[in-house]
Amino acid sequence: MRRRRKQPDRVSHERWLVSYADFITLLFAFFVVLYASSQVDKRKVGQLALAIQVAFQKLGIFDASNTKPETTITEPMPFSHVQMVENAERYQSLDRLVNSPHGDLTKAPVRKDMDMIEKKLQDALAAEIKKHTLSVTPTREGIVVSLHELGFFDSGSTTLRPGTEQTLSDFVRVVAPFRVRVRIEGHTDNVPIHTARFDSNWELSTARATEMIKLFISKYHVPPELLSASGYGEYYPVASNDTAEGRGLNRRVDLVILNSAADSSSPLPERQVGTQPDTATHAPD
Repeated sequence: MRRRRKQPDRVSHERWLVSYADFITLLFAFFVVLYASSQVDKRKVGQLALAIQVAFQKLGIFDASNTKPETTITEPMPFSHVQMVENAERYQSLDRLVNSPHGDLTKAPVRKDMDMIEKKLQDALAAEIKKHTLSVTPTREGIVVSLHELGFFDSGSTTLRPGTEQTLSDFVRVVAPFRVRVRIEGHTDNVPIHTARFDSNWELSTARATEMIKLFISKYHVPPELLSASGYGEYYPVASNDTAEGRGLNRRVDLVILNSAADSSSPLPERQVGTQPDTATHAPD
């Protein structure tokens, strides 16, 4: 049989076209992405900018202003988006009202006033601070005057001990001229309580806060609109509940003088375990 001669392989001089086609395809895709990125949805950007501005104003980081981001649109907006923008604008208007210099009762003190209040409280309550029956602590939300149970309440009771009303009188005398908002918080340790009057630590902490509210209004004539009460039970400790001393620190009523960046509904995480001074000491119940 005659053997077939093997043909030599031919080298193609056009293989570069494959790489060139891949390069052109990638380049086309790159410019498509650039073009798509340049077509920004101004409506969505305006909504995002407005939400960020409102959030920072509520935190007190930026001052409220009369300017707001561009949210004008040329196409119909879904109702849910319309409602979101309206809510953001409403909150922004509310912030301007609260921070308005024309509001008497809602005007929040500036940091300079808070520093002055802290200094006056330190002087007025120096004797109690020295005895470790209370502490005055500046925080991001304002000033916390912590009334320790050992110096102000009997265990499981909402009745103030004799002689403690003078301390409250000194407190009111300092803060009243500034017309600041005060949130009164009741706190306990983690030892369960069950008495004829209180079934839980929630009830005890709330009752102590509301009793303090009543005293401030009835005896010291503090305007009720400047006061709020909260009961947190054992869930915002400032010390460990593993020792008698720590439990004593956690049984307290905090008078929180709120500054312009404060939220009157809940305490900040920074006031949990380890944020209170270690100078206060308590004996166990």
